[in-house]
Amino acid sequence: DTFESISELGPLELMGRELDLAHCGTLRKSQSADSLNSISSVSNTFGQDFTLGQVEVSMEYDAASHTLHVAVLQGKDLLEQEEASFESCFMRVSLLPDEQIVGISRIQRNAYSIFFDEKFSIPLDPTALEQKSLRFSVFGIDEDERNVSTGVVELKLSVLDLPLQPFSGWLYLQDQNKAADAVGEILLSLSYLPTAERLTVVVVKAKNLIWTNDKTTADPFVKVYLLQDGRKMSKKKTAVKRDDPNPVFNEAMIFSVPAIVLQDLSLRVTVAESSSDGRGDNVGHVIIGPSASGMGTTHWNQMLTTLRRPVSMWHAVRRN
Repeated sequence: DTFESISELGPLELMGRELDLAHCGTLRKSQSADSLNSISSVSNTFGQDFTLGQVEVSMEYDAASHTLHVAVLQGKDLLEQEEASFESCFMRVSLLPDEQIVGISRIQRNAYSIFFDEKFSIPLDPTALEQKSLRFSVFGIDEDERNVSTGVVELKLSVLDLPLQPFSGWLYLQDQNKAADAVGEILLSLSYLPTAERLTVVVVKAKNLIWTNDKTTADPFVKVYLLQDGRKMSKKKTAVKRDDPNPVFNEAMIFSVPAIVLQDLSLRVTVAESSSDGRGDNVGHVIIGPSASGMGTTHWNQMLTTLRRPVSMWHAVRRN
């Protein structure tokens, strides 16, 4: 939330900016004297570890001719996937909910930074702007000439106010398979103080939590496990927040961690629902550490490269 007002800045410009938590209340149990700082990318719907590149688009609506003009300008990192390798790709633009294909780009080869410069015109009544969405899909072409979906983003036209002003911006493409397992997001801060051999984990807040078993309400709390080679070495948990899918915790957890074992450790952060028997159901979890993937590894490495300075990042909470 802190970065929504400065979403135009790039990741390098965001480095070192303070994460203002004053509106969230007093930070409890913290033994760190430094204010929270954030090194993070601009946020997106499902968390950065679902992100599969970005695409820059622009749109303009011609009210006189009832035509929506869409331009696919350029892309970044569109072919990066852990499970596959592609040497070329193309983009498809579809109009939802009918999934009408309104444009297909030329095939782009051997490029991770791609200048598409493709323009499409879509006949569209003004009333349809309130009901339709655009889907931008990138397809990688593998060595067998098969088209494989590598990232998707959808944009509701009703949020753009296109009759009044054009839209231009970067959109994050996401892995739909992984995003389907997302049950919310959580903001965590990590810092390591080598002189005291102290690892501090701050559970800041969570948002858009989806409860288990289709419940409409629940009382969330967070458990943080310190793991060594997969074994639980220590466990701490936050207070319970009553009936809140967007809880603010602001709780710091201190672990004694010798520097020599840092590369053997990881954190499992679990969002759970409180129950009368004290057990509760686990909503989902985040894994952070050198053996994790995506943002879990990025966050851990950023902590190690900025010792003594807290680093905060949003993480997608995945189903257990």
